[in-house]
Amino acid sequence: MSLQTNHRPVLVVDFGAQYAQLIARRVREAGIYSEVIPHTATAADVRAKNASALILSGGPSSVYAEGAPSLDAEILELGLPVFGICYGFQAMTHALGGTVANTGSREYGRTDINVAGGVLHEGLETCHKVWMSHGDAVSEAPAGFEVTASSQGAPVAAFENKDRKMAGVQYHPEVLHSPHGQQVLTRFLTEIAGLKQDWTAANIAEELIEKVREQIGETGRAICGLSGGVDSAVAGALVQRAIGDRLTCVFVDHGLLRAGEREQVEKDFVAATGAKLVTVDERQAFLTKLAGVTDPEAKRKAIGAEFIRSFERAVTGVLEDAPEGSTVDFLVQGTLYPDVVESGGGSGTANIKSHHNVGGLPDDVEFKLVEPLRDLFKDEVRAVGRELGLPEEIVGRQPFPGPGLGIRIIGEVTEERLEILRHADLIARTELTAAGLDGIIWQCPVVLLADVRSVGVQGDGRTYGHPIVLRPVSSEDAMTADWTRLPYEVLEKISTRITNEVPNVNRVVLDVTSKPPGTIEWE
Repeated sequence: MSLQTNHRPVLVVDFGAQYAQLIARRVREAGIYSEVIPHTATAADVRAKNASALILSGGPSSVYAEGAPSLDAEILELGLPVFGICYGFQAMTHALGGTVANTGSREYGRTDINVAGGVLHEGLETCHKVWMSHGDAVSEAPAGFEVTASSQGAPVAAFENKDRKMAGVQYHPEVLHSPHGQQVLTRFLTEIAGLKQDWTAANIAEELIEKVREQIGETGRAICGLSGGVDSAVAGALVQRAIGDRLTCVFVDHGLLRAGEREQVEKDFVAATGAKLVTVDERQAFLTKLAGVTDPEAKRKAIGAEFIRSFERAVTGVLEDAPEGSTVDFLVQGTLYPDVVESGGGSGTANIKSHHNVGGLPDDVEFKLVEPLRDLFKDEVRAVGRELGLPEEIVGRQPFPGPGLGIRIIGEVTEERLEILRHADLIARTELTAAGLDGIIWQCPVVLLADVRSVGVQGDGRTYGHPIVLRPVSSEDAMTADWTRLPYEVLEKISTRITNEVPNVNRVVLDVTSKPPGTIEWE
């Protein structure tokens, strides 16, 4: 189930930019709903979506290159407000009769622009930093457009045509490296496009609840899989608010959980929502399914398939309290927009990995999926959760993958290895919380390299143990991430405790890779 919101969307036209989804997120941060569409969309497609405005994203191509992404020229004649960014700025210029050229002065990274009036930069410093990434540049604006900024390598770094409600910038306002970028983007949306900032957590929650009611109907019954994470908890709370006791939440203890997670779900979620909860012990079934499996994709698919089978086995118990003849037809999942994108569900995206909520379901699954969050980013999900009254212990929880510790063990999953990883993970989480660092990291996967052993010395004796990898990352929505610079004394304490307290581990290493090129999880 997609949101299908009543709000007219700002459409972000994706020209192959790594930041297309980030632009959409920034628009929503401005209080306005947005969606991403491919550059191959036609004017008819845009009309069908009842768009309120268009934003043309950046991209890696030159507008003059053979096969370069282009825009249906009719789109610019629809009378919609349009904002071009980087490549989108150049594509817009080219389509409207301006000039894009190779000026011989490329600009990458932090760059000074000189402002010369206009709505977008009004009141900002005459010269300030922005984030550039371009080879070609606009050398002449289209007729009727006022040039409002320039840089050393871009004679036209911004322009506006207030009568046509069109504007654009050569730089990237969506990234944090452009300190005034969000202000500039918001000014386009509100002052040039004239849009209302009515995309709020309260409105999102209200619309989602209504859409769930429509999908499930007045008599339909649903089952929701709780993992203990933010996403499934908020999805469950939304559906519970929509259909009440016709929802039963099922917590599958698949044995791939971190220490204390089962107890947290059984206590905190039920107390906050009043939802019916059934806990099923499927630990042995999952271990049997994962026996001998080492390939990461095979693990994800095996866990996803067994997860669904666990629900099917739980349906019998759920129906015991249902009216005679009732069936459970709907399965609620906490799929988010980044899950869909990374699983190849976004336009023009590669399949980076299958997600247990997106790519690993059996073909003969008997449930109709209810995915109320699949168009939302993580920060929006947290906001909706708070709006629904979920406690901070749930909505503020760091992300944890649905396949659990199974994908944080590099190699075969066994009970012994799970206990090793559970112990190390608990130490890392405990020390990070004690140091007050939970608020500055997105998450800290702890990984067991089960197929790797290294020589160590413990108690004056030679050891041959496993390495543990710490992967602390900072991110806004998991689309991109950077490794978190944790204090050395905290890392030292975590390492010392793990090597002293966790059997068969004699080495702790730190992963200092950003995303891209790496993913947050190792598998």
